[in-house]
Amino acid sequence: MNPIFNPLFQPFTFRSGLQIPNRIVMAPMTNWSSHPDGSVSEEELRYYERRSGQVGLVITACVYVTPNGKGFHGEFAADRDDMIPSLQRLASAIQGRGTKAILQLYHGGRECPAELVPEGDVVSAGNVPNAQNPSVIPRPLTHTEIVSIVKDFGEATRRAIEAGYDGIEIHGANGYLFQQFFSPHTNNRDDQWGGSLTKRMAFPLAVVDEVIRVVDEHGKENFAVGYRFSPEEAESPGITMPDTLELIEALAQRELDYLHISLMDYSSHPRSGKERNRSRMAVILDKLDGRVPLIGVGAIRTAEDALNAYEIGVPLVALGRQLIVDPDWVKKVQEGKESDIVLTLTKDDQESLVIPAPMWKTIMNSTPGWFPIV
Repeated sequence: MNPIFNPLFQPFTFRSGLQIPNRIVMAPMTNWSSHPDGSVSEEELRYYERRSGQVGLVITACVYVTPNGKGFHGEFAADRDDMIPSLQRLASAIQGRGTKAILQLYHGGRECPAELVPEGDVVSAGNVPNAQNPSVIPRPLTHTEIVSIVKDFGEATRRAIEAGYDGIEIHGANGYLFQQFFSPHTNNRDDQWGGSLTKRMAFPLAVVDEVIRVVDEHGKENFAVGYRFSPEEAESPGITMPDTLELIEALAQRELDYLHISLMDYSSHPRSGKERNRSRMAVILDKLDGRVPLIGVGAIRTAEDALNAYEIGVPLVALGRQLIVDPDWVKKVQEGKESDIVLTLTKDDQESLVIPAPMWKTIMNSTPGWFPIV
């Protein structure tokens, strides 16, 4: 291995005691390939097995924790105990290759297609529709329902523990329910769950506290808890970098193992706040000041990209699309063959890359530029 990449292959220990052998993480990516009942398919198991064994940590695609939170066709489930055997099969597929497995927990809120939720009852923090689907007006959740969903995340955490996962990640990013509560664009409430910045943070923080309580209650050692967030929104009003820095401050005071920033480009700069001449990751790292490790992600394709992200200060680097394109990315860097990393897809690659058919279809029909297809 080229010695300049040595930092990427140092072991890392989280606050909980969970240890991983290197700093490379597989980012969570939707694959649309589970069975209609929410159980994991054989195609998914093979897909994850193919990408385990080299990265230090795999964060799974998101699982819905309650029936009205299902946001994708072919999404797998953690909303009932019947799903524990299915969840366990996926954890074992990843861990059987020597990689730690993190289950990402999710609620889609207003982003859930009406045909996927009971009685078509799409819910959110407020009644603001998605601009891409303005005819679906989400129903604001009641206080009782919000408290119930908080408990649902705790129950899904228990199921992850019983299924043998090494941790869970709360999906607070990408416009889904947590972000809908945090955002002044989608949260137009005037109760304890909305209005001021502090009240808009109440739901995300309540879920974090409940998840940590459940982990403590079950006495699960070396079980990691992470939180993923999107730092800014394009809408006005919307989430600003100063808003996110306040959320990060509150999260840093919890016993979290990591935060995971969601970015399209790891080097992108803020659109708001005082420090627009530095990357978002650099600004957030300064705010964290080493209190909680940050996973960096976004258009990391080459070994040099990963090293650059690491050198900004993130201790852990996540690859998403690139691990679909080349599952042997880590091995090639370790063997000094980083110049052999494959950076593009062809229409004939599905079988060799072990990609489930629904996922492959989505990739092939995706907006130009999402995947490098030649």
